[in-house]
Amino acid sequence: MRVLVTGGSGFLGREICRQLVAPGTTTSCLSRRPSPAMASLGVRHHQGDLADPAAVSRAVAGCDAVIHNAALAGVSGPLAPYWKTNVQGTRNVIDQCRAHGVGTLVYTSTASVVFQPGGLENVDERCPYPSRHLAAYPRTKAHAEALVLAANSPDLATVSLRPHIIWGPGDPHFVPALRRAVHAGRLLMPGEGGNLIDTTHVRTAAHAHLLALRWSQQAGGRAYFIGQGDPRPLREIALRFLQAAGASAAWCAVPPRLAAAAAAVSETYLRVTRAPHTHALSRLLVAELLHPHHFDLTAARRDLRFEPPIGFDAGLDELTRTAPLALDPSKESPCRKPTTSSVPS
Repeated sequence: MRVLVTGGSGFLGREICRQLVAPGTTTSCLSRRPSPAMASLGVRHHQGDLADPAAVSRAVAGCDAVIHNAALAGVSGPLAPYWKTNVQGTRNVIDQCRAHGVGTLVYTSTASVVFQPGGLENVDERCPYPSRHLAAYPRTKAHAEALVLAANSPDLATVSLRPHIIWGPGDPHFVPALRRAVHAGRLLMPGEGGNLIDTTHVRTAAHAHLLALRWSQQAGGRAYFIGQGDPRPLREIALRFLQAAGASAAWCAVPPRLAAAAAAVSETYLRVTRAPHTHALSRLLVAELLHPHHFDLTAARRDLRFEPPIGFDAGLDELTRTAPLALDPSKESPCRKPTTSSVPS
């Protein structure tokens, strides 16, 4: 099988490519920038933008399957850039899969497509999209997921996976964001952190994509929640992640109403100034930090034979051993400009 991974140079994309290459799968990737990591794996690199149909066509040509992992991820920011990458880019991938006779398309969605205020507790795939999303990212990912599932046909089997909070060695997103939230030895977070949240180790997420490739004919046209299947209180997750990354902090609860008001002010400022920041304080971020979100993985276990290849505690031990490789949060801006990422929230 010849497989293309869009966003192969990203955090999850690299692990997907690594797991594909290990048994000898001919693998290529499409991303906007060259990646030494892809070259070292022996992955053929196509440079281009998802919004460019010609670039997508060149990358898809000759492939048997596509894992569409690239996306613009974030919790804030205007709709237009998210729509261009996540929706129009996905349309281009679907069109080129059809044009080049690709048989399988696996889409990296996110559990956030169904998130709503109040949270989600052990919900399965029957949970509908909310009538209104809290941010552009889940809105556009939900729209793109619907396009992918509607494209399922006898000629093109499509499967959508919904991992949630992907972490592991080299994580450039979740753990660095936690470290930026530490001030004077205190981790400033809305609420007391007792809400249960499931997460996804990067190896678990990549493993699920390979399973979706294998079982695409049986699972075509369906979406699946993916995670560790081990919900923990947010407070435990955050403090243990910080400890694994070599940082220590005391939980400092910010009153929920104050956090919500600050998020409203932040969103108003971004809207008025038309700032492109994708990781600023927002209603989506505050809601996900305050409420539970964990999922029933029965369908993935049944249809994809899915089981996490690494447990939460074993993953934390691994993260601790590789802490020196983590990003230095002092070198990152708290509000990053948009970049195409392969990691859903």
